Amino acid sequence: MRVGDELAPLEIPITRTLIVAGAVASRDYQDVHHDAEAAREKGSPDIFMNILTTNGLVGRFITDHFGPGYRLRKVAIRLGAPNYPGDTMVLTGKVTAVEGDDAEVRIVGTNGMGRHVTGSVTVTAPGAERGMGAEGGADADDAVHTGPGAGSDTRGSDTRPGSDTRGADTRACSGADSGSGLAV
Repeated sequence: MRVGDELAPLEIPITRTLIVAGAVASRDYQDVHHDAEAAREKGSPDIFMNILTTNGLVGRFITDHFGPGYRLRKVAIRLGAPNYPGDTMVLTGKVTAVEGDDAEVRIVGTNGMGRHVTGSVTVTAPGAERGMGAEGGADADDAVHTGPGAGSDTRGSDTRPGSDTRGADTRACSGADSGSGLAV
């Protein structure tokens, strides 16, 4: 892998099943991800994909390209235009840095409304000694960062039914661009 290498685009049809299954699998029971009427009452034209599903699809995009032996060391993404049923998201990526066994990939996911997701992913080559303990687990410094703000840390977020999300930054869900400053 070299700086400037481009990943083959990945087209993902956005279906109701994908949106609902992704929300349920990630224990995100917010009604806007499974109840079209409730989503409309809250100002959305339909249900829309949650960030955890997007995060998983970004991970799939990277491992489909590099292979399952590569480890995701860091994922920093920001949501933009919502993914609604009936649309298609196209993920693209470009290697922006290579240092030792690590590569940083800038990713962009677009749909019919514009950019759904932007950000970067750092991957480590298979067999890299750094961070591989006896069990092959992640280091304490390994992190997955997602959220409306680039690099937001959602570790410890409570997405169980009934959890209080008042005060949460939902600009990414509304499709508003809050200006992350990411150069993509």
